[in-house]
Amino acid sequence: MGHSSASIEFLLLVLLSGVFYFQTVQHGFCNADLNVGCMNVERRALLELKQNLTDPMDRLLSWVGEDCCKWRGVGCNKKTGRVISLNLRNPFSDDLDVDDGALHALGGEINPSLLVLKDMIYLDFSMNNFESLQLPSFIGSVEKLKYLNLSGASFGGIIPPNLGNLSNLLHLDLSNNVIESDLRWLSSLSSLQFLNLGGADLVKAAPYWLPTVNMLPSLLELHLRGCGLSILPPTLPHINFTSLSVLDLSDNGFNSTLSPWLFSLTELVSLDLSLNNLNGELPETLGSLTHLKNLDLSENSDIRGQLPRNLGMLCNLQSLELSINKFTGEITDFTDRLSRCTNSSLEMLNLGYNSLTGNLPNSLGLLKNLRYLVLRYNSFQGTIPDYIGNLSSLKELYLENNKLGGVIPESFGQLSSLVAVDLSENTWEGVVTEAHFLKLQSLKEVSIQKASPNISLVFNINSNWIPPFKLRYLYLRSCQVGPKFPTWLRNQTELATVVLNNARIADTFPDWFWKLDLLLDELNLAYNQLSGKLPKSLRFRYPANAALSSNLFEGPLPLWSSNITTLYLRDNQFSGPIPYNIGVVMPLLSDLDISLNDLSGRIPLSLGNLSVLTTMVISNNYLTGEIPHFWKSIPDLYIVDMSNNSLSGTIPRSMDSLVSLRYLILSNNNLSGKLPSLRNCTGMKSLDLGENKFFGNIPAWIGESMLSLWILRLSSNSFTGSIPSQLCGLSNLHILDLSHNNLSGHIPQCIGNLSGLKISEISDKDTSYLYQGKLKVVTKGRVLAYYSTLYLVNSLDLSNNNLSGEIPMELTTLVKLWTLNLSMNHLTGIIPPKIGNMELIETLDLSINKLSGSIPPSMVSMTFLTHLNLSYNNLSGKIPTANQFKTLVDSSIYEGNGALCGYPLLTDCQGHESPQLPSEDDEEDDSKLWLIVSVVIGFITGFWGVFGSLVIKKSWRYAYFQFVDKIKYALLDFISSMGNRLRKGADEI
Repeated sequence: MGHSSASIEFLLLVLLSGVFYFQTVQHGFCNADLNVGCMNVERRALLELKQNLTDPMDRLLSWVGEDCCKWRGVGCNKKTGRVISLNLRNPFSDDLDVDDGALHALGGEINPSLLVLKDMIYLDFSMNNFESLQLPSFIGSVEKLKYLNLSGASFGGIIPPNLGNLSNLLHLDLSNNVIESDLRWLSSLSSLQFLNLGGADLVKAAPYWLPTVNMLPSLLELHLRGCGLSILPPTLPHINFTSLSVLDLSDNGFNSTLSPWLFSLTELVSLDLSLNNLNGELPETLGSLTHLKNLDLSENSDIRGQLPRNLGMLCNLQSLELSINKFTGEITDFTDRLSRCTNSSLEMLNLGYNSLTGNLPNSLGLLKNLRYLVLRYNSFQGTIPDYIGNLSSLKELYLENNKLGGVIPESFGQLSSLVAVDLSENTWEGVVTEAHFLKLQSLKEVSIQKASPNISLVFNINSNWIPPFKLRYLYLRSCQVGPKFPTWLRNQTELATVVLNNARIADTFPDWFWKLDLLLDELNLAYNQLSGKLPKSLRFRYPANAALSSNLFEGPLPLWSSNITTLYLRDNQFSGPIPYNIGVVMPLLSDLDISLNDLSGRIPLSLGNLSVLTTMVISNNYLTGEIPHFWKSIPDLYIVDMSNNSLSGTIPRSMDSLVSLRYLILSNNNLSGKLPSLRNCTGMKSLDLGENKFFGNIPAWIGESMLSLWILRLSSNSFTGSIPSQLCGLSNLHILDLSHNNLSGHIPQCIGNLSGLKISEISDKDTSYLYQGKLKVVTKGRVLAYYSTLYLVNSLDLSNNNLSGEIPMELTTLVKLWTLNLSMNHLTGIIPPKIGNMELIETLDLSINKLSGSIPPSMVSMTFLTHLNLSYNNLSGKIPTANQFKTLVDSSIYEGNGALCGYPLLTDCQGHESPQLPSEDDEEDDSKLWLIVSVVIGFITGFWGVFGSLVIKKSWRYAYFQFVDKIKYALLDFISSMGNRLRKGADEI
């Protein structure tokens, strides 16, 4: 018993001794590690490095003390104490705040003292700012380096060739620097597994880059984005980098088809060839890349044809980006095949900006992992399939700008993960109810808009409904949301963009909306019938747009946040003065349109504080006083429209400083004086000063400096003198209106040089960004106001002046002219004979002049002519009756011309024929006439040629009647004999 007890005690003693020994040894090793520390020579080397670096935010503040292994970013071998890694990557570069990242960037120079760190295998200076410092060549002597990352650090110059000495290097990232290389050194890095030279200039290596890279047998990832390689070799005889899993050759300007060797890289997981100029069709061999998870061929513009059938066999695909190409056909076969995969992994499908057609296939609803579906800007048709509700993982859906239509299915409300949806520019119809939003608790962005004002989609939402989501972005245009303001927005406290444009809302603006205290990027409620007064304050985030045009808002003009950059309040009932401090409260305005209101008073001087203003439209109000002299402080003005007010005084000379000005519209005011020089406004497109009290000569500098003018309107002023010949140099002009002045002299013969009235210089696509404004044009006998179609009008109006002389022949070369008005002048001579060359003329007014001669026959070629006035001249001859003249039957058109005759005047022409151009009807009448004449002549010739001779010659008459008698008796004998034969035959029978 005692022996056993002693044994147990001995065993316990051994165990305790072992534990104490283990603790002692462990403590000894820890002390050993701590005692080793970093080597003195390496500590000094790091301090030298620090001394040459700039560190504005003290990131290297910890680099003090004896043990450098404890310094931030420094890693040591625990056994030897030697520095093996130096990680000085800017840790703030990944933050969303770019400025914050820049503040924390290291700079300066990298000291060669790093060469002292003989065991260093890891070096990272990425995302700092070395301000184009040459890449340090000594790094090629840090022989043990396995990891080198200098990306995004603003290095410059040539990549040192001695980097090829780093034979142990596994990872090299020099991307996003301003560097260049010929890659001659690259083939020596035989162990390299990761290479990223994205953004480097490798143009010199373009002919041989692929064979060079092919000498890296261990390569797993290759990133050469935006390197200017330009050549994608069609063949590669032998592939060494067979283990390559990631290949990024995007943005290199390749202009070829896809090379076959690409599809031999069967281990590829990611292939990015986007942003090139690749063309041709995708080959079926694409299906051999069975490990592929990410494929990006977007933005090549010219990859065409249908999606290959085998593309649907890539069951591991997670992301497929084929946008901005020319793919055609349907996608049904592709999605059907992909949906048959045991577990399709596809999360991103982007086929936007192609020419794909057909219906959206039901098999889309079987791609259960789909999170992003982008089919925008194609030609898909039909409806959204009900199966769309099966995509429970779908976060973003973009179907805008297709040919889809019909009813939006209620299964849409089952997309429980949906965050953003855009269904714009399709032809949806029917009703949207709460069911369409039933489970969309994650929804943040909704866009359903249409440029056309026609409304076919109606939101019928119960006024008591509380949405399960909190929207940030709501854009509904040309959808019926009204007539009441949507109360389901009551709980949408996170809204930043609110667009209910042309939504048929006829209601007062609810107070509860203002009380949501939203921080807005955009508030667009234009083209409704909203009424009431607007609040004095709204919160906006810079830059912000506020658009409430074409409503019934009243009261004083609201002044909101200083962050508003575009303010559109036109066509309402705002009254009172423009706030005197508008330029102080909203100093960042770039666009201001408060036209078509009831505003009064003077133009406030504070508008001169709007130094970034480009558009100032304050027309159609009751503004008075003089135009202020603040234009030099608003240098970027592009549009100034102050028309239809009661402004007085002169045009300030300081407006000549507006070198960016394109549209100056000051018509219908009480402005006066001579026109100041605006020679510096050389890019002017439209100059409208009509309906004022300007006097003096029309300045020649208009034709010398404003060579881009499309519209020049100086009508209804008191200009005198002749029309300056310099105006003939305005080759882009398509509206010239100098009417209702006191101009004298002749119409310049050079008027035929207005080539803008000969050829159409402006097309619909040129006008998408144009300010059309409003312009009154006398056409079709009345004053018409043109808005959005103003660019289509081609008009020349010189009426109501004191012009004399003849109408120049050159005028008839302006063949694109629609309206020509020369009435109420003292023009003499004839109407130009070739006036019919102006075949597109709709309105021609030459009345109240002293024109003589006949109406030119060529005028019957003016087949578009709907309004003609030739009254009160000295014209003579017959009025034409062909073509359009058949419709111009109002006698007032021709009255006051005593020598004119013919319909519709009561004066007969009495044989005075005026030559006519033959019409189809005239030709038919002539044919009938010639037929009758031919028959009559034939009858006369045949009848009198025979019987006339018998009357004249007696012997011929006897001979003729003897001949007739012989013929008569011969016929009687023949008939008698035939009758006898017939009777005889009957008797025999």
